[in-house]
Amino acid sequence: MSGPGDVPPGILDRLRPICRRLPDTYEEPAWIGVRWRIRRRTFAHVYTPDPERFPLYAQHLIAGEAPTVMTFRVPIDDLLGLTARGFPFFRAPWGRNVAAAILGDHTDWTEIAELITDSYCEMAPKFLVTRVAPPLNS
Repeated sequence: MSGPGDVPPGILDRLRPICRRLPDTYEEPAWIGVRWRIRRRTFAHVYTPDPERFPLYAQHLIAGEAPTVMTFRVPIDDLLGLTARGFPFFRAPWGRNVAAAILGDHTDWTEIAELITDSYCEMAPKFLVTRVAPPLNS
């Protein structure tokens, strides 16, 4: 990777089909990394943070390298249960219902698909949520 914000292409290749299958979504570059949105609401954001600039991420280094992180919305009733498990999940330092996942070789992509779908359902208009199909095994 050449700098903070770069996302490994293999991770983008896994996330894109998950996000594209959700109704009326789009992908765009974010201030760092890439995000997927429904209307003007972000439901998934993937990036590689600079741990020197954002010390929170220093504790999540993998083999001395900055982690690839995805933030997403979680139903508030599920947030503590998800983040209490620890690695690869933790609570993001902003937002009342935002969690983060460290992505990599250890990632359970079926679980990530479910979490992205739940995040989309938190952010999308109700009429679009009714059109959401269960996640495909990715």
